[in-house]
Amino acid sequence: MEIHKRNRLSTLAIAILNYNGISWFEKFLQGILDYSPNSTIYVIDNASTDDSISYLQKNFPSVRIIQNKKNLGYAGGYNEGLQSIAEDIYCLLNSDVEVTENWTVPILELFNENKNIAAIQPKIRNYKQKDYFEFAGAAGGFMDNLGYLFCRGRVFFSLEKDEGQYNDNREIFWATGACLFIRKKDFWENQGFDADFFAHMEEIDLCWRLKNKGKIIYYCADSMVYHVGGGTLDVYNPEKTYLNFRNNLLMLIKNLPSNKVLWIFILRLLLDGLAGIRFLFSNGWKHCWAIIRAHFSVYHMLPKYLKKRKAGIDNYYDKKYIIFQYFVKKRNTYIRLK
Repeated sequence: MEIHKRNRLSTLAIAILNYNGISWFEKFLQGILDYSPNSTIYVIDNASTDDSISYLQKNFPSVRIIQNKKNLGYAGGYNEGLQSIAEDIYCLLNSDVEVTENWTVPILELFNENKNIAAIQPKIRNYKQKDYFEFAGAAGGFMDNLGYLFCRGRVFFSLEKDEGQYNDNREIFWATGACLFIRKKDFWENQGFDADFFAHMEEIDLCWRLKNKGKIIYYCADSMVYHVGGGTLDVYNPEKTYLNFRNNLLMLIKNLPSNKVLWIFILRLLLDGLAGIRFLFSNGWKHCWAIIRAHFSVYHMLPKYLKKRKAGIDNYYDKKYIIFQYFVKKRNTYIRLK
């Protein structure tokens, strides 16, 4: 009996969070069904106002539908919907993702080989430029000492062409929420996503908390998907700017080591101010105002987040001061960063 339990293969649920995404289902859902054998496909609907549900019921009757009563965002939407899913491993998949043949197989093999791996992402390429990495995840996520996020294959606004330079399966710091495989057990033992984030960076916060518990986050180069990006919030939407700046600061408050949190938080406030000025001259007043709103929101939420604080590991960062390296030294690839 014990041998049977130890060797049992994990079951997989592919959970697609939806909000008015009928066009993405028309484009990508059949491919997910065709290329995802031995898995159960779920759509968690965040109270869509389009015809998503009736479209699914008519055209994809095998897809299981979970309906949330209101739009809870990415974090709250998944927290609510995943409670109804029994499989061992969740794949949280954006609706604007094109999958490839056998994309789940090497990832499940990694999970079965190492029980301490909590989360895995595949290689993420750009759907619009298929030879290039995509912004959200690329070849695995990392963070510098000041909390700036980057990927192998993407540093700030620079995307690399995939020439096989990241064809290794390896440990990373965070895995993208665009296509996040995570053990059900680890997701719930760590209280899932922080619903206060609503959307953006909640997966990075969760990965950081998993790392603090000694868990491993992994990148699997043997699996590849193509991500459109901006399927819910366009990259030029000021609300995206607001959520990214706010949530990044909240994540730092929650997870940075005690000897670093104060000085890094103050420095980041100053650097965000410089970013606001840059936005004012490049993207317009709305994005500058979004950063100002983000800061006031952080001040308002600070007491709550100080209570959420659990001092994190010291080795959370992979590189140092990448904002200086990128904008001053012009180092725009992961390999060139120091």
